[in-house]
Amino acid sequence: MRDPYSVLGVAKSASEADIKRAFRKLAKKYHPDQNADDPKAKEHFAEANQAYEILGDKEKRGQFDRGEIDAEGKPRFQAHGFGGGFDESDLFRQARGQSSGFGRGGGFDDILNDILGGLGGRVRGGAGFAGDGGFAGAGPGGQAGPRPRPTRRGSDANVTARVTLEQLVHDRKVRVALPSGKTLDVKLPDGTVDGEKIRLRGQGEPGENGGPAGDAIIEVRLARHPIFTPSGDDLRLDLPITLYEAVLGAKVRVPTLDGAVNLTVAPNAQAGKTMRLKGKGLPNRTGGRGDLLVTLRIVLPEEGDEELTTLMRAWKELRAYRARGPEFD
Repeated sequence: MRDPYSVLGVAKSASEADIKRAFRKLAKKYHPDQNADDPKAKEHFAEANQAYEILGDKEKRGQFDRGEIDAEGKPRFQAHGFGGGFDESDLFRQARGQSSGFGRGGGFDDILNDILGGLGGRVRGGAGFAGDGGFAGAGPGGQAGPRPRPTRRGSDANVTARVTLEQLVHDRKVRVALPSGKTLDVKLPDGTVDGEKIRLRGQGEPGENGGPAGDAIIEVRLARHPIFTPSGDDLRLDLPITLYEAVLGAKVRVPTLDGAVNLTVAPNAQAGKTMRLKGKGLPNRTGGRGDLLVTLRIVLPEEGDEELTTLMRAWKELRAYRARGPEFD
């Protein structure tokens, strides 16, 4: 096993965030699911995973930096180990949880397996000492190295996508950036509404030990529009008109998401009246589109007009009428 810092391509002074970022990049690059035709990818993926198991754990990283464990996480022998004469009692004290010259504590078989793993043997049932003070191998069928770790599915990644009304109507897709750094164009199904969630299979966080990646959950948030307000698959629009357009009637240009159209305002139009433009709303789940609901808003001049004031006074004297019913008395 190579030096884990070299495997991940980071310096020994790298931060935890730098290490995690480097691992995620390699995991994405060599993930077996994305490299079915490359037999070397699985080896690179396993190597990166082993390196991250050391450097991604604060305690193990400290042990590795101090030379207490090797790149596979196995204890390194101390000066009173094999070099100064091997003492079998150290192993028995370690198995009972007492201190010794061998790294971490654990069961007796686990300790021997840690030591013999690099020598090609694996101890079974506590056996493993030869009469001359050396070690016996595991015999035929013995297996060296650490036990395989279970695979684990990656976590889901939650992403918010800001979508304009124009994208809903024309583009029918939105570009999103995933936590992995990957950018995707996500299709917007007909009838997509604010707060809807779209699941992208396998686009989430990478799995562990060769496990499948999680999903990306895209939450759609509609961006505020300067003049249109969504209402289901309909759109609402307040249309300002002048007093004389309301009284005399007029053809008024009305903006839509498909371009401006002419709307006929009948004479004597009432403020607050809502008119409907068919098929000028948002896509719906049946494959059609909603409507644009246009509400008339009468706007008077911002500055007072002497002639208008005189006219209204005369109108009041000659043509007074009730605008409110008895319920307002």
